[in-house]
Amino acid sequence: MQQNTSVPHALELNGISKRFGAVVALEEVSFHLGANEILGLVGDNGAGKSSLVKILSGVSRPDSGRFLIGGRDIDMRRYSVEAARRQGVETVYQERALAEKQPLWRNVFVGRHKTNRLGLIDVDFEKRETEIILKEFLNLRGHGVSADAEVASLSGGERQGLAIGRAMYFDAKVCILDEPTTALSLGEVDKVLQFIRSIKNAGKSAVFISHNMRHIHETCDRFVVMDRGRITHDLLKKETSLEALSSILTGLANGEVSVL
Repeated sequence: MQQNTSVPHALELNGISKRFGAVVALEEVSFHLGANEILGLVGDNGAGKSSLVKILSGVSRPDSGRFLIGGRDIDMRRYSVEAARRQGVETVYQERALAEKQPLWRNVFVGRHKTNRLGLIDVDFEKRETEIILKEFLNLRGHGVSADAEVASLSGGERQGLAIGRAMYFDAKVCILDEPTTALSLGEVDKVLQFIRSIKNAGKSAVFISHNMRHIHETCDRFVVMDRGRITHDLLKKETSLEALSSILTGLANGEVSVL
């Protein structure tokens, strides 16, 4: 696959390995996420997706390997969730990323509140900015929708949209989306897939993790398939049908391993 070397990859992993005692979670994993690309990360339970996401998001560190963001080497000894955010990497974890009983504005700015010259939270500023996210990103303009509304008042798709909108507001260059369409109705799924497309429309990149091959194939530019801690396939959407992608996953589940 010919690559455009003039633009650095949004993310790049080379030879990443991770063990938990005798268990090999990741073995010499190498892949990249292109600039302005939506990449689908797929595999059965135990394939290593969660371990990889934890490393990308700064939750855990690999035992070995090289990690680059925007072409810059990252010191994994100092890489953390906060460091990931400073580098423009944000992770959205289903609905768990939001506090249901808190107002929307507090959820948007949690951990990153805007303060005034007295060191107090600038509530008016945060509410105004939240209203912008609600109207311009989520297209929520109803009379009852405001920055003061609780997260519990939003539908599942809207909550995912708010979490993605929050990442975009803080200028995330890479969004990692961990099973964002799980347990949503068909209508809500369509909303979330549209929110994911908006990431690319804004010139950003995303890693989309899902067990639903239709959602992955419909939304992503490229697919990386994992099995037992290794990458087995790296496929372009234009060269891979939904049926072919599903067949690969079925074959891996049945022990018919095919490696790149």
